[in-house]
Amino acid sequence: MSQFSRRRFIGIVAASSALALAAGLPRRARAAIAPTCWQGVALGADAELRLYHPDPRAAEQLIEQALAELRRLEGIFSLYRDDSALSVLNRQGVLADPPADLVRLLSESRHYADLTGGLFDPTVQPLWRVYAEHFARPDAAPEGPAPAAIASALARVSYQAIDVDTQRIRLRPGMALTLNGIAQGYITDRVTELFQRAGLERALVDMGEIRGLESAAGGPGWRVGLADPLQPDQILAQVPVSNQALATSGGYGTPLDPAGRYSHLFDPRDGGARPLYRSVSVMASTATAADALSTAFSYMPLEETAAAARRLGVDAWMVLPDGQLLARTGRV
Repeated sequence: MSQFSRRRFIGIVAASSALALAAGLPRRARAAIAPTCWQGVALGADAELRLYHPDPRAAEQLIEQALAELRRLEGIFSLYRDDSALSVLNRQGVLADPPADLVRLLSESRHYADLTGGLFDPTVQPLWRVYAEHFARPDAAPEGPAPAAIASALARVSYQAIDVDTQRIRLRPGMALTLNGIAQGYITDRVTELFQRAGLERALVDMGEIRGLESAAGGPGWRVGLADPLQPDQILAQVPVSNQALATSGGYGTPLDPAGRYSHLFDPRDGGARPLYRSVSVMASTATAADALSTAFSYMPLEETAAAARRLGVDAWMVLPDGQLLARTGRV
């Protein structure tokens, strides 16, 4: 059974700090309001919260509320926990009275699957199992699983086959779901909304994906660095994040085989596990959207990404196999 990977955090690092977040407050504001920070793990990925609040005790209380929300959502989405709602669904094939967040996220998953022609698909978990079991063998063939094994797994991959409503979620026999490509973004959005409802004006939320909160008009925003997949401690580019979200998908962080040829990012069309790019970063209005689209763009041919970015209203950065960084702008 797979965990949520660290690929997102590896793909996004601070442009001006050894931490995952880079703040840009003016000097006077920094002196007046010091950040209240938390660092930990969310769904198996490094996570961080950075809040700017005039009352440190109130900021600490908000962090506690955010962590409670994180724990609640991990109890729904985690594949690492056998007692999570998602694990129970995969094991039983049916889940009665599902949590509202699971119903909502599966609805969002179908939305992004439809938008990307099925390149985003939460039902690829059978492919992960085939690849993981293959490369776990000491005599595993380096070329990957046998075509017949991949074909058998593909027969159980179809987001359209998920039967979901508020009363019940049902999967076809042999199907299994993974929300690795969207749940971290979803949690990032829920935590950001919690802060917004509390009246917090400035924060940077990293629950595996990054979202900046900046309520002041013309505020300094945040600058985040895009990591070089070949040298993850190096920065390829810096991008501003102000009331936007940024997500990165890259197979280099969690290879499935010793040679690093195969990744945990799967092509739902043919069962492949070798993305077209070393990494893909997407900036969108929500972390849920950025997360899902960065996954889908990993298998979208380069000539199609510009049109897709314009159609979906997002920005995207692709690191090509040779290390070159290409940008696609779609936000107005």
